[in-house]
Amino acid sequence: MRPNPRRAGEFESHFARAKTAVRLVDTTLRDGEQTAGVVFANQEKVRIARLLSDIGVHELEIGSPWLCPEEREAMAEIARSGLTARTLAFCHADLEDIELAAECGVDGVVISASTSDAHIRKKYGKDRTWVLGRVEEAATAAADRGLPFVISAEDASRTTMDFLLTFAVAAEKLGAERFRFCDSLSVLDPFRAFQVIQTILETVSIDVEVHCHNDFGMATANSLAGIRAGARYVTVSVNGLGERTGNAALEEIVMALKILDDLDLGVSTYHFREISEYVARASSRAIPIWKAIVGTNVFAHESGIHADGIIKNPLTYEVFSPRRGRPDPPAGGWQALGQPHDPAQVQGVRYRPLRPGGQ
Repeated sequence: MRPNPRRAGEFESHFARAKTAVRLVDTTLRDGEQTAGVVFANQEKVRIARLLSDIGVHELEIGSPWLCPEEREAMAEIARSGLTARTLAFCHADLEDIELAAECGVDGVVISASTSDAHIRKKYGKDRTWVLGRVEEAATAAADRGLPFVISAEDASRTTMDFLLTFAVAAEKLGAERFRFCDSLSVLDPFRAFQVIQTILETVSIDVEVHCHNDFGMATANSLAGIRAGARYVTVSVNGLGERTGNAALEEIVMALKILDDLDLGVSTYHFREISEYVARASSRAIPIWKAIVGTNVFAHESGIHADGIIKNPLTYEVFSPRRGRPDPPAGGWQALGQPHDPAQVQGVRYRPLRPGGQ
């Protein structure tokens, strides 16, 4: 059979071939708090940072230093609290932002600049040369203060490919640790996400981070596609909290990679529910019962055919066990969590055969 020249290449996982680790960058305390109506108290920010660090999240975007003195106070407290996770400040491409970040004692900064013509011309009334100049000034300021930096392209998915690659190359030349690609308006699908990240990685040699929003319900899918294309960093947030409809959810990314791609990021999934519930209370944003991974209906079954299969063998209708990633009971036994038994064994509570049928 003659090969079809229009057939796309195999949608193969680059990280699986390269055996390089994928690293999580949690933005609950920055983009998560940008959710309309959400404001975390400083003590809540400190506790969220501690919880995320303790389960093994690699990097935390802990706030925007230009926002207010209270924000900087919380950021400084988190930065000096001895977390295992690396702390990052989110900055505009602005010299004052970099100076304020340095005063907070963070481990590094994210330097953000808009790259789409819609933003450059309509939001700022400037041109591309102005953007590149601002980024260079901010990057130089960060380097002068000994701050490692990430260069982030806001609205990257609506940026022309020629300028996006020019911007990425400039980021590499300036000494950025990595280049963050932001699907700020959630206009990508997984196939386009794969292609654009692959194109960037064919152009620069620094790492790429994917930062996806969820307006069309594809933040997790687009992030996973970016990872498959070779991105080593992925922005996440607890419960998917974030601007407008949110970001890729921490718990979804971790479990999808673990179960579907057999890639364990070393994150303790046992505490996902605890962290999700705490962030839900602090943000006053309830977890929907149907929420993937942490919703209360994840292991609930009602239709007769499902309940019958589950009772015989949970693998018939559950792709992962409630005990996945937690083989041993917690200290003090399951009773310490207010549960009489191992939740993986409490079929009478989880499965409710009320009527037959169902898909």
